[in-house]
Amino acid sequence: MGSLKFKGRFGSYGFLKIAVIVIGIACFTGSSAQNDSIAILKKEIVLFGKTQGQMPFLKYGPGIDRLGGAKMTYLDTSVVLQVVDSLKDDYIVRLCRNHQAFIPKEQVKFVNDFRKPDFYLTSSWNVSGDENYDYVTIGLDERLPYQSIQLINPSRIVVDIYGATCNTNWITQLKTAKEIKNVYHEQIEDDVFRVTIELKHIQHWGYSIKYKKNALIVAVKHQPEHLSIRHMKIAIDAGHGGTSTGATGAKTGIEEKLCNLQIAQKLEKLLKRSGAEVFMTRNEDIDVSMVDRSLMLREANPDLLISIHNNAASNPNVKGTSTYYRYIGFRSLSVAILDRMLELGLNNFGNIGSFNFSLNGPTEYPNCLVEVAFLSNETDEKLIADQSFQLKVAKKIRKGINDWIRKADK
Repeated sequence: MGSLKFKGRFGSYGFLKIAVIVIGIACFTGSSAQNDSIAILKKEIVLFGKTQGQMPFLKYGPGIDRLGGAKMTYLDTSVVLQVVDSLKDDYIVRLCRNHQAFIPKEQVKFVNDFRKPDFYLTSSWNVSGDENYDYVTIGLDERLPYQSIQLINPSRIVVDIYGATCNTNWITQLKTAKEIKNVYHEQIEDDVFRVTIELKHIQHWGYSIKYKKNALIVAVKHQPEHLSIRHMKIAIDAGHGGTSTGATGAKTGIEEKLCNLQIAQKLEKLLKRSGAEVFMTRNEDIDVSMVDRSLMLREANPDLLISIHNNAASNPNVKGTSTYYRYIGFRSLSVAILDRMLELGLNNFGNIGSFNFSLNGPTEYPNCLVEVAFLSNETDEKLIADQSFQLKVAKKIRKGINDWIRKADK
């Protein structure tokens, strides 16, 4: 019995204890009962729950670094999950026969007397559009978990719906759809239904996935009609703030939160001068959680996001500038900005992809994290604290955005 772990596994449900009791009874009632009890033990006991709270998300694993487990996808609320195990602060959920994920425990509400049918079927689709978005609407029997990825050359959005079996017999496509070129589906596993959405433009401009009742809706943002800064809404995030000070300078002890805000405010002025509408996640030295930033950005619905940070390392000789993205469809923005930042004479610390930073997580708009330089390096620190250098950084970021827009227009 040493291999059975009781502590923390499903809290008050304690179904593993029930399995042990069954085995104990079997030991006193003969070999036939023993065989039956072993069969019961082998049959996995599953609890059903639904996602809850603000911006629930799945992870590939529990994670061991400061960014936590690598995020798999954000989910809508009330999505049905099969909970099969527990590990510290996470539940382990079975998405389908061959795939599992992790989810923070506070994001799951257990459902009593839930009856899972033999099959969850897809129904027929509708593809339509309005002034700002195209919509792919897929009817389902239940709110099932999903995951999306971006592909390029050509531009596509791929959505896997876990637990779904195809019963789609037609797809109605209306001419009101402007950004979606083609849609099609595949049953890639017995219980994984794949949706592929081909886009007309090279650049991904963002999309969201949510449910309306049991219909899954993928809302694909149109490319802006006028590709120029003056016609765009640009969000700027000054990293940290309040009690979250971030890194500190190696020599002067200057706090990252202050430098981030100073650079962000200079960028704000430059972009407004260029005619852009600008949304700031903070304009003061205040605490703003990552969830609150994400929610306010979702409400603001920008055309793109730039998050300003400064870096630090345990090795004081490490220095340089870097940009970060998570989704391949947004990489071009981070590359364009890095190319301009390197004109400042900073070392090239790299363009980093698949980055598990919270504000690189949303798919709704292109986004880029800029780590200006290293506060832990005295040479970089001196530059970061210099107001004239901060203005140069802001100008280079603006030029990078312009470069990216021009490339998207081709």
